[in-house]
Amino acid sequence: MPSSGQSPIDDWLVPLQTGRWFADLGEAAQRALLAEARCVTLSAGEALFRRGDACDGLYAVLDGAVRIGAVDAAGRDLLLQVLGAPHWFGEIAVIDGGLRTHDVSARGDCRLLRVPMTALHTLLTEDPLWWRHLGRLLAEKSRALLAGLEQIAALPAPQRIAQRLLALADGHGMLAPGVVQRRLALNQEQLGAMLALTRQTVSETLRDFETRGWVRRGYGQIELLDPEALRALGR
Repeated sequence: MPSSGQSPIDDWLVPLQTGRWFADLGEAAQRALLAEARCVTLSAGEALFRRGDACDGLYAVLDGAVRIGAVDAAGRDLLLQVLGAPHWFGEIAVIDGGLRTHDVSARGDCRLLRVPMTALHTLLTEDPLWWRHLGRLLAEKSRALLAGLEQIAALPAPQRIAQRLLALADGHGMLAPGVVQRRLALNQEQLGAMLALTRQTVSETLRDFETRGWVRRGYGQIELLDPEALRALGR
């Protein structure tokens, strides 16, 4: 089970401010959001919540990464996304009051923040502007989702992979200006699952990218060495 503890807000502000949504809130709103937040630690493979669970709050990744996925009717584990710091997630059930839409588990050891529903209800009641803040967070996710669907539908594998690597490095447009993540915490199988490509196709493509000096593959990670070359290919 996740273990919880409390950490000083000042320790959380710096990493979270590298995310555009959180940075745009302004410090007063940031501190209000974190006032009752609690730290949650997960070990590799441990579930945070499952599809159909009741909503227990809004989450942010402090370090490490989580897997967003589901299990289909045939029992296959479907990977939809890997989220690392400083991404926020769980806003859909917060906004509509429904159940969790997908499974979330730790990709490796990770540390999260949870803002409980009681605290969110207080914010939303006292200042309706928070509905707009949550709506902006959801809109950012929707933009990234639509861009990803377009890639899968319209692009050949190399361009699809190049664009997804760049999107992950840019946090799907959700990182603060100037913040780029060159080391991506995912493996070839996970990248293929997100793009509806076989592991073999991803492996061959990344091997070609590596030969060209565009990326470097490591254990459980892919490092971007020449983003401009990937960007030119992805156009």
